[in-house]
Amino acid sequence: MKAINAIRMGGIDVLPIVEGGKGVAVSNGLSAGRWAASGGVGTFSAVNADSYDPDGGIIAQVYHGRTRRERHEELVAYAIQGGIAQAQRAHDTSNGRGRIHANILWEMGGAERVIHGILDGAKGLINGITCGAGMPYRLAEIAAKFNVHYYPIISSARAFNALWRRAYHKVADLLGGVVYEDPWLAGGHNGLSNSEDPTKPESPLPRVIALRKQMREYGLDNTPIIMAGGVWWLEEWEDWIDNPDLGPIAFQFGTRPLLTRESPISEAWKQRLLTLKKGDIFLNRFSPTGFYSSAVNNEFIKELRHRNERQVPYSTESVGEHTVEHGIGPRKRSVWMTPADQERALAWEREGYTEAMRTPDSTLIFVTPEQAEAIRRDQVNCMGCLSQCRFSNWSQEAPDFTNGKKADPRSFCIQKTLQDIVHDFEDPTSVDRNLMFSGHNGYRFAADPFYSNGFIPTVKELVERIMTGR
Repeated sequence: MKAINAIRMGGIDVLPIVEGGKGVAVSNGLSAGRWAASGGVGTFSAVNADSYDPDGGIIAQVYHGRTRRERHEELVAYAIQGGIAQAQRAHDTSNGRGRIHANILWEMGGAERVIHGILDGAKGLINGITCGAGMPYRLAEIAAKFNVHYYPIISSARAFNALWRRAYHKVADLLGGVVYEDPWLAGGHNGLSNSEDPTKPESPLPRVIALRKQMREYGLDNTPIIMAGGVWWLEEWEDWIDNPDLGPIAFQFGTRPLLTRESPISEAWKQRLLTLKKGDIFLNRFSPTGFYSSAVNNEFIKELRHRNERQVPYSTESVGEHTVEHGIGPRKRSVWMTPADQERALAWEREGYTEAMRTPDSTLIFVTPEQAEAIRRDQVNCMGCLSQCRFSNWSQEAPDFTNGKKADPRSFCIQKTLQDIVHDFEDPTSVDRNLMFSGHNGYRFAADPFYSNGFIPTVKELVERIMTGR
């Protein structure tokens, strides 16, 4: 393997390896601090991070507000408190080595308020902000206010060009790097555009070369590009290292830090990672954000797939091929379907899927009464964790605080499931009942000899392994 040399990032020389910031308490201050202490860039999630009581116990994020707006204010307060706590923990753990970054989702509810609150309450503890899931135009402005470097997460040269022209050229000196997140291979939410086919992955190399070419037009020859998504062994990326077409390159690891001793996820989750097979990670569009996302194809995802398959179009009157009347709901209100679709609906009802729920696309999905009750309860309990949510129709924009559409029962409450999976240590079935994000290389844990016999390394051991090869 080629020698891996330090890279200039955020004003100091660091190893060119970055911990990916996985949201809702999965990347915390301990894992980020240990990664930075090993000489790289540690990243904690500033998305509803955990905070602690005086005894060190995690404070449960329980909501008491009667309205969504009241619960949203509680969520913002929890997020700021937790982000400050994780920044302090990462700073203390790193012993002043490496860099500490905070990762924020631009489409998170109250994102600007949250990152302002964290940076204000954790002055001097955070060296950089990484930000994706949307087009974070105001990221540079926030970085300038607090004098920290910023690292936008993009998936194409076109996206970076738009950000640069609109805002980033005004704060060029604090642009610490650009994270290229592969939209087909990365875990979590993916930046696939409408023109890109989710079933036809493109090689990242020409896309990143195009990004560097765009950056060079703006004089950003020495600004690092951080490759994220699909990175496992650095020797597989030897043609990227010291490549003059690419310039300074670092590599981001999101999935591999999950399987470390410092990782806060449950033992059941870690053991499941060791058993994944190729094809077990599923690129789907169920997320209430509207983005594609990559997750383990567990029982949670399968239920969403089946829910969406039990779907037929309808109309409120007899029109065109919709000639058959069908009663839905307790009052058996009439809707109209095609004869073939009514046959399907009747078959689902005989199987117990007797509740028909309307979607914003003039379709009905058929679920059990228990599923319908759970969906409605989650919608009612919405706390506004996203700037806009298709599942609950929440929007953080006044005066209506709604996205103007019907709530979509084909999606799910993302805050609830991510909080549950990371905090439910006692129930091993939590990894089947909840969303489990993963990069598409997650299946490689089972085949990599480094993890043979169920070995789980420390962060330090993982970093050493990455730097020395297989």
